[in-house]
Amino acid sequence: MFTGIVRERGRVVSVALGDGGAHLRIEAPETAAAAKAGDSIAVAGCCLTATAVADGALEFEAVPETLARTTFGTLARDAEVNLEPALRAGEPLGGHFVQGHVDGRGLVVALEPEGEGARLRFELEHALLRYCVQKGSIALDGVSLTVAALDAAAIEVALAPFTLEHTTLSTLEPGDEVNVEVDLLAKYAERLASG
Repeated sequence: MFTGIVRERGRVVSVALGDGGAHLRIEAPETAAAAKAGDSIAVAGCCLTATAVADGALEFEAVPETLARTTFGTLARDAEVNLEPALRAGEPLGGHFVQGHVDGRGLVVALEPEGEGARLRFELEHALLRYCVQKGSIALDGVSLTVAALDAAAIEVALAPFTLEHTTLSTLEPGDEVNVEVDLLAKYAERLASG
């Protein structure tokens, strides 16, 4: 379980794609200092298990299902990724409940300045858009955000200056894809209502 509060921006050292998935090595000194093999870490919003931790870097294996649902298939050396270690008992829940189970990808339409922050607009398939409500929660590349506006095809979120400075969202451009996890509570509510 995660909160969507990014703790560090890691740098991809290597990505090795193969038939069985991908092997990722990410330089992240702060996260690595407190991690060990077997720990769950959200990488760009996707919960992965660290397979090795050494010299300020973390290693992960991404299975084909992960590659199909996330942007990991397009990760390149030197790309930055948002990182968050799993929530530990007693830590504050600063964002919202995030599982690290990416539901799909959103397509960035625009990132435009808005006051000291910015407004991000991205398209989302209808199957995921139905779980979104204005002022509801959504996670993009592992960042807990509030839906500021939505229509039949797209969502807008407001990005505070702190978020722009401490996450990878400030580097997005039209045409980029983001990992999306819709609100867990909305999915459970739908399941219960459908009985």
